[in-house]
Parts: sequence; C-alpha cells; structure tokens
Amino acid sequence: MNSPILTLPRSSKFVPTAPAPIHRPTGWFGLPQSTWIGCVTAFLLSFAISTDLRAQPKPIRVLVWDEQQPQQRLTYSNFLGNEIAAFLRTRPGIEVTSVRLADRDQGLPKFILDQTDVLIWWGHVRQKEISPETGKDIVQRIKRGQLSLIALHSAHWSTPFVEAMNERARMDALASLRPEERATAVIIETNRYANLYTAPKYDAALTPSALLRKPPAGALTLTLTLPNCCFPGYRADAMPSHVRILMPEHPIAKGIPAVFEIPSTEMYNEPFHVPPPDAVIFEERWAPGEWFRSGSLWNLGAGKVFYFRPGHEIYPVFKQPLVLQLLENAVRWLPESSKKP
Repeated sequence: MNSPILTLPRSSKFVPTAPAPIHRPTGWFGLPQSTWIGCVTAFLLSFAISTDLRAQPKPIRVLVWDEQQPQQRLTYSNFLGNEIAAFLRTRPGIEVTSVRLADRDQGLPKFILDQTDVLIWWGHVRQKEISPETGKDIVQRIKRGQLSLIALHSAHWSTPFVEAMNERARMDALASLRPEERATAVIIETNRYANLYTAPKYDAALTPSALLRKPPAGALTLTLTLPNCCFPGYRADAMPSHVRILMPEHPIAKGIPAVFEIPSTEMYNEPFHVPPPDAVIFEERWAPGEWFRSGSLWNLGAGKVFYFRPGHEIYPVFKQPLVLQLLENAVRWLPESSKKP
C-alpha cells in the first residue's frame, strides 16, 4: 500500500520560524545574574577577611636588654636575658627581640625602640655605661605611652630606671605646689651621695625628698633630693623568699597563688629609696624578718614602670614557672594599660 504524498498549495511558501529568545536574568546595571552574584560574593569575602584581620590583636613587641655579665653562665648557659626571651617566644601574641650591651648602639638604636612596646632590662655591674641621655630618651617614650619598662632585680640602679624615678620625683614635687606656685618656682636638684652607686644606711633620710622655701618676696625655691634607688640591706646567700600577693585582682597577679616560695634568691631589705609606688602588687619576706616591695608599679605620664625584684644572676629564679608567669602577665598588661597617643 502506497503512503500518501503531502502537497502544499501553490500559493503557500515555507517560512522558517526564528528560535525563541533565551531569557538571562539580569541584576544591577544590567549585568548578568552570574556576574553580579560573583561580584557580591567577592566583596563579602574580602570584607570578612579584612574584618578578621582588624579583629586580630597586634602582637606585643618585647625588647629584652641584658648586660650579659659572665657570671650568668653558671646558671644560664645562654645568658639570663636570652632565657627570658626564649620563654616569651613560646607564648602566643608576643614578639621578642633579645639584645645586649655589646651590640651596636648598646642594643638600643632608636629604630628598635620605635618598634618596642615593653622593654625588659637586666643590668648589674656595668650600669654607668648607659648614658643619662639614653635613659632620658627611654623615659620620654614611657611618658608618651609608647613604651613600658620592666626593671629586673639589680636594674634598680640601671640608667632607665634611675631616670624614670628621677622624673617621677620631679612630677610628685611639682604636684605638691599650687598651680600659680608651679609657674614661678625655682627647682634645685641634688643627690644625697656624691657617687650615685652608694647604698644608704638604715638610718639615712629617705629619698626622694623635697624642701620648700617661701620667702616674703621673690620666687619660692624647691630643693629636690633625687631618689637613691637603692636600699640598706642585701644578702646573696641563696636563702628562699616567700612571695605574698597583695593585689590578687591585679592582672599582673593573674593565675598566681596567694603565697609561693622562690627556693634560692638574693635578699634585699627595705626601705627602698624610690618615690611611693602607685601599686605594690606583691612583696617578698625572708625568715630573719627582712621584706621588700618586690612588685612595684609607677605611673609615668601616659606610661608605666614596673620593678620586679626577684632574681640574681647565679640563681635559677628565671627558670621558675611562677616567676615567668608573673613576667608574662606584666608584659601583656603594661602596653594595654598605657595611654597610647
């Protein structure tokens, strides 16, 4: 059976039909949806990354300065300052540079100090090799809130600590005057001893001290005896000390038991010839009855100075976990508490 043949009328013409247009959703500014979705995704991702980077705290930049006297190696094979630096490098959020007196610019070039938040200082027998000008430069950085100082043990006579205590003594003396008196007062500075590095006797007058004279006519005078920054008693017999936390809520005391022992240390005995501290976070006591304000804190302008007494270069004080914890706590809190410009 034959299939039918389809025929078109003569008047009909075949006209091909155009394909239906493809609908592509558009978004902002007429861009294809896939394009603007990609742009939005990229923007949100970059915003999240930048926000996360801003949320991450900047590391605390610590400079450990060490005189590096040879006796340290009896206990610290790589010197005391490097021992502290090695510990702090294991702690998160802390960047550490370790320098020494023998380095270029005595380890204190300005570009390094410009990149330092906390300066930890160990000095003992070569204190006078650091000039007063260097100490005063460090003090100005502290006052601006750019730097905090931690003076360790025998660094009570270090140039930066002495200059910091001198400046605090000046500030305290001027604060005792009325504003109109400060404007015209003549200040005369003196030292109790011809040689700064002289330990006071137990019955010596405390320093700093101020003597004010108000004549009937003329400017008043304020004679300021600068702090000796030392104490009358010390004994390097490795007797243990008992540390007592006096301010348990202070951040420097965080995680530290109320009382703990340092098995071997040098004894210092009060009175400490320094301006009155703004806080004494802990003290040490010894069996014969000596005691010391061993964790003292001073405000200095916008910054702070912390004196940390425990130590001696031939005793393993800075290998003791609780001592290192106190140091770490101070390193973390001091920059946070300073009023940075």
